[in-house]
Amino acid sequence: MELFSAQFFSALLSIIIIDLVLAGDNAIVIGLAARNCPKKDQKQVIVWGTIGAIAIRALATLAVVWLLKVPGLLLVGGLLLIWIAYKLLVEEKEHQLRVADNRWAAIRTIIIADAVMGLDNVLAVAGSAHGSFLLVVLGLLISVPIMVWGSTLVLKWIERFPVIIFIGSGVIAFTAAKMIVEEPFWAGFFAANPGIKYLLMLVVIGGVLISGRMAKRKVVALE
Repeated sequence: MELFSAQFFSALLSIIIIDLVLAGDNAIVIGLAARNCPKKDQKQVIVWGTIGAIAIRALATLAVVWLLKVPGLLLVGGLLLIWIAYKLLVEEKEHQLRVADNRWAAIRTIIIADAVMGLDNVLAVAGSAHGSFLLVVLGLLISVPIMVWGSTLVLKWIERFPVIIFIGSGVIAFTAAKMIVEEPFWAGFFAANPGIKYLLMLVVIGGVLISGRMAKRKVVALE
């Protein structure tokens, strides 16, 4: 991918959207983990916990970017992302976390919880990066400060404008579809038949958004 090309910036925008949409849970974890610490320690807990979480996530994402170059894993990653995009629309997530009452325990809690909860984020970002380590790092550098210092605002936006989740799910579904059609096993076929390629991508994106929306309505109707 050419540096600072239209494709580069569209991929970067996808990564930022994915990071922000999937960051709501992580912002909640940070708040829960820090709340029982003394007031004077809370800022340090948030900063150092986030730095540790970023380091773990960056390493994990770079590893996945490399792994996705292995034949067959683009298809597997794409199928997993379809499920993640669907769950994002349907699931109501609960946040049960053992709250630590001292600084280092709280920092450790943030790092471990983020590592466990960030698997969907890592896969989605790696898929959007198209093998570019620079895009992964830039996406983290841009979106993580927004998540940390603007986490309350991000969460309020998502609650006030549910369409943000819908857009984020669409971006993840688009990433999944691109990963599937770019799988080396059949990339040549899709390159020779662009009509089938774009039709399959539309089916994946539309299928995720429509089925997710319908499932969500059923859940709401049953409550």
